[in-house]
Amino acid sequence: MTEFDIVDAPAIRGGRATDAYFERTEAALEHAGRNPRVVAEVTADQFPDGDFELFAGLKDAVALLEGRDVDVDAVPEGRLFDGGPVMRIEGPYLAFARLETSLLGFLSHASGMATAALDARVAAPDSQVLSFGARHVHPSMTAAVERSALVAGFDGFSHVAAGDLIGREASGTMPHALAICFGRGEQEAAWRAFDEAVDESVPRIALCDTYSDEVDEVLRAVETLGDRLDGVRLDTTGSRRGDFRHIVREVQWELDARGHADVDVYVSGGLGPDDLRALRDVVDGFGVGGHVSNADPVDFALDVVEVEGEPAAKRGKLSGAKAVYRTADGAHAVGLAEREGPAGAESLMEPVIRDGEVVDGAASAFDLDAAAERALADAEAVGYGAVEGGE
Repeated sequence: MTEFDIVDAPAIRGGRATDAYFERTEAALEHAGRNPRVVAEVTADQFPDGDFELFAGLKDAVALLEGRDVDVDAVPEGRLFDGGPVMRIEGPYLAFARLETSLLGFLSHASGMATAALDARVAAPDSQVLSFGARHVHPSMTAAVERSALVAGFDGFSHVAAGDLIGREASGTMPHALAICFGRGEQEAAWRAFDEAVDESVPRIALCDTYSDEVDEVLRAVETLGDRLDGVRLDTTGSRRGDFRHIVREVQWELDARGHADVDVYVSGGLGPDDLRALRDVVDGFGVGGHVSNADPVDFALDVVEVEGEPAAKRGKLSGAKAVYRTADGAHAVGLAEREGPAGAESLMEPVIRDGEVVDGAASAFDLDAAAERALADAEAVGYGAVEGGE
């Protein structure tokens, strides 16, 4: 028994984090003396359908497959896809058979969250957007949540330990609990204590809706912190919020009327892409939580498509090793790997592992900053923002 219900890294790396039928499959193949060389592909949809999703999770997938007797090609993180494979694995089947469960988990969950994050990102392309969703998932998942949000172009995240793993510093100022610990009517004392205690590098953003009207608390925060106040955050629960856009505009008006138009206004609390589109012209930034962390995983499957050099596939799947392309008009195309692609198209698959070793330069395929740049460029190339209701 472990202290927490967490399947640890050695279990994942060692192949124990698998479905039981892969253990039975290994036993049967070893008993029969069979271990064919296969090509397997990770695919969500067989043919392009125009419903794009954002690929993420490659860093963990490469770490899982590294050191195995396999060659791996993959679409880089941060590319959009709507059909065909995102990863191709070639090698003896038993070299990776029991890793399928963890591999699909890495890719499916991260890609689902990254896609949801991209929906939010393109909904407010000029606003600061932060990931606040770590509290909605198992603590062991928090780094995956925050990294997926960053792949989609989010500006930051809230979880401290996730930041330790990712190599980025977490963002955030104060919860309602701070004001509540000081008591009703003592919000000024809470804001003042925060200002006096927290490092100067942390923005002075006061949470202004704990006990009273948002405008009232915002103006009291301005009076308390003066020019040290960088911004205010409104996190009013949906059941008490009313017309959030009207509230924000009223806050902005009253700040401007008192010479504090430079105070930024941030909003959070159950927000999704529709909310961001409705508010992006009147606020400076958003905290987005459950929309990202609670996203449905992408329904990836791993299928054998070639055995000993011959096309093979189960019913409903396309046999043969495939390549995927971004065409000149921004579409996604799928074809057999040994054939030429569409004229002028960009091949999306890149080699990441050869003979078990990560190839030189492959790290760029899952570099976080590069992935975010690819995601935003791809969103523009395929018209993702327009599809999702952006401009």
